[in-house]
Amino acid sequence: MLPPKCLLVPESHRFDCYPERRVVVTQELCENRGCCFIESPPPAAGKRGVPWCFYPPDFPSYTLESLNQTALGMVGLLVRREKAYYPHDIMKLRLDVKFETDTRLHIKITDAANPRYEVPLEVPRVMKKAENPIYSLDLSRDPFGVLLRRRATGTVLLNTTVAPLIFADQFLQMSTSLPSRFLYGLGEHRGTLLHNLDWNTLTLWARDVSPTESFNLYGAHPFYLLMEQGGDAHGVFLLNSNAMEVALQPAPALTWRTIGGVLDFYIFLGPNPNMVIQQYQQVIGFPAMPPLWALGFHLCRWGYGSSNETWQTVRAMRNYEIPQDAQWNDIDYMDGYRDFTFDPQKFASLPSLVEDLHKHGQHYVMILDPGISSTNPHGSYWPFDEALRRGLFLNTTQGQPLIGQVWPGFTAFADFSNPDTHQWWLENLQHFHAHVPFDGLWIDMNEPSNFMDGSEDGCPQGELDSPPYTPAVLGDSLFAKTVCASAKQKASVHYNLHNLYGLMEAKATASALIQIRGKRPFVISRSTFPSQGRYSGHWLGDNRSQWKDMYYSIPGLLSFSLFSIPLVGADICGFSGSTSEELCTRWMQLGAFYPFARNHNTQNEKAQDPTVFSPAARTAMKNVLLTRYSLLPFLYTLFHHAHVQGDTVARPLFFEFPQDVATLGLDRQFLWGRSLLVTPVLEPGVDSVTGYVPRGVWYDFYTGSSVNSSGEMMKMSAPLDHINLHVREGTVLPTQKPGTTSKVTRGSPLRLIVALSQSATAWGDLFWDDGESLDTLEQGSYSYLVFNVTQNIFTSIVLHTSSEATEVTIGTVSIFGVREQPSKVLLNGQEKPFSYLDNQVLTVSDLGLSLSQGFSLRWL
Repeated sequence: MLPPKCLLVPESHRFDCYPERRVVVTQELCENRGCCFIESPPPAAGKRGVPWCFYPPDFPSYTLESLNQTALGMVGLLVRREKAYYPHDIMKLRLDVKFETDTRLHIKITDAANPRYEVPLEVPRVMKKAENPIYSLDLSRDPFGVLLRRRATGTVLLNTTVAPLIFADQFLQMSTSLPSRFLYGLGEHRGTLLHNLDWNTLTLWARDVSPTESFNLYGAHPFYLLMEQGGDAHGVFLLNSNAMEVALQPAPALTWRTIGGVLDFYIFLGPNPNMVIQQYQQVIGFPAMPPLWALGFHLCRWGYGSSNETWQTVRAMRNYEIPQDAQWNDIDYMDGYRDFTFDPQKFASLPSLVEDLHKHGQHYVMILDPGISSTNPHGSYWPFDEALRRGLFLNTTQGQPLIGQVWPGFTAFADFSNPDTHQWWLENLQHFHAHVPFDGLWIDMNEPSNFMDGSEDGCPQGELDSPPYTPAVLGDSLFAKTVCASAKQKASVHYNLHNLYGLMEAKATASALIQIRGKRPFVISRSTFPSQGRYSGHWLGDNRSQWKDMYYSIPGLLSFSLFSIPLVGADICGFSGSTSEELCTRWMQLGAFYPFARNHNTQNEKAQDPTVFSPAARTAMKNVLLTRYSLLPFLYTLFHHAHVQGDTVARPLFFEFPQDVATLGLDRQFLWGRSLLVTPVLEPGVDSVTGYVPRGVWYDFYTGSSVNSSGEMMKMSAPLDHINLHVREGTVLPTQKPGTTSKVTRGSPLRLIVALSQSATAWGDLFWDDGESLDTLEQGSYSYLVFNVTQNIFTSIVLHTSSEATEVTIGTVSIFGVREQPSKVLLNGQEKPFSYLDNQVLTVSDLGLSLSQGFSLRWL
């Protein structure tokens, strides 16, 4: 007979007591853990359903034995009286609660007696306790639990008493109820922006695999954002780098499971989504300011085959006057796929190509992998010999370099947790840069990826490579297609550091670029971890040339905005498989609005750069790139705000309209900042697109014609040469006459697009500097302007100026939504000619105003 306590637990509130995969859970196995067993109908293929084995309400947990006030909060002792079912339960835990700011709470649970591995991430040191927190915290004593509420609404944000806390050496688990089902984040995965809570498990363990739904992908981001009823938002960050899974269930509730480290939670109270992400970045750090050229169009493929063929593509792009800022090469430039070499036959002209790019104001980026070829005759390959001499590789438990296999064949793996490795990395890059003066670096395969499982000798038996519990990772093993978890690194074992490999390499790479070039670094990395936006951008990996992949790039993009890596994009037109002209045209239109815009292709597929298509498709691609380039001043200013205060660049609609529930699931459209709405076509054979237009007035970016929405789906015309762009009322967009590079574009006159609100006001701004120097903000070598419209007067206020601003002029002001034809227009009191169209667009041209001088423009 089932105990009544088991029958009382509703299905949606059953917390899994037997999460092991590949095990048929029987009643006996379940009851041996002290849990309830009730069979329920199996779910659809490939999905997890209601757990058959779940915790009874009285399953033993920890008790809060003592609690003392501290200067910043509280410290407590948690005691477990009965062991749970994983080895090495830690029976006494220390609880640290810090009220760090009025919107940030820090809760850390660790072993009371012994130190444990913690993520080596610098976090803010707080000196005084928050005075007026917008949250209230209650701690439950037995069983121990956290109850966190939002003061203003009383909403319960966390309630961890819903399931037992388990804290064993290699199994840490904590569950909480959620106040709604609107949950985002928890990367890196392919799927919709809004997570499905129907028994969905998300695994975080860096893995080289083509993006596929439900797989753990290249990066690990243990952070979620949740939208509460009424439009408030909060976020939770678990600062833990071990293999992890997050189980979602329809209660709604969430369970964190990790197999090492400590439970170190930061909770951000917003109260709006923009503020949550800003508060998250106050802990992990704000993203770097990219150089302006990073925001231009990038072109790449695997399989150019030679530097001359690469060069031909660059020349064809110039010939058709298609904008391009950077040319890239994949691994085919290398000699035998070895880092820091180039093929002396096929890529002999590479130094000349790079010189030619620089002469045309363009840039060169090439790929680097962390696996260092280990089979060259001694003395013939300095990178390996030197790293071996200095002891800079990941080692086996026996203390020898771990040997795996990547593109060059057998390889050893650089240990970027060792500061000495950063110096070696720099020296190698200096040697290469002396021959090929590259401008940016593309770091790939840094999960780290391995064509073998573990190493050439497999992995040793033991609790690191075969832990008591393995999260639901692809391949069912921690060392599937990577190195052994038991591998030794300077800072700890790979078991703890695996998810940090890409972050540590990105840090070394950005630092090397600064020392070599003395300018802002440009790094694009495949593997990522929180705080990496400080060092690199990210591309969404090896996608396919399919319509579905184009759609999935939008939730991918927006998730990385949440993870504070704003410089992100997907391979335009798709990496693997073969694209079509229609798909590639639509994808170039969407990709022109990725913050990081790169067309990339695999080997042995036909070329897909804009020059190879029909004149009509080529022209459509060129025009949308010119549109992007015209918006560079606006995009660059958005990156400035990301760098300074953690604003997002590509932004989900719900960030701007959090009270509009219709926006919460939207991921087929997005915004740039608060002002520009992008509605791409994501399916074949259509000449229109239906998109959501939030409440208010929106103006067609190209014509200035207005549409007044009540918050509704609208059908928009979308012929093959057109992507729909709408400007939000009350905003000012700084744009520029576009050229074929960002360098040419930045010399052109500005055109300010003013989109009047219904009350005839507007606001915007512009950040301007030389586009590449380090720390221009800190050194004061920048200009910052604010544009304001009220009562038919447009004013430009110069809040800060420097010499760069004198080189560029404001040529035109276009004002959308001027309801009546003015009789005259005055610039600083002087009459100016103007044009007025019957779609209510007022244009004043030939202004010739220096950016460094403020002005006012009045229409009567």
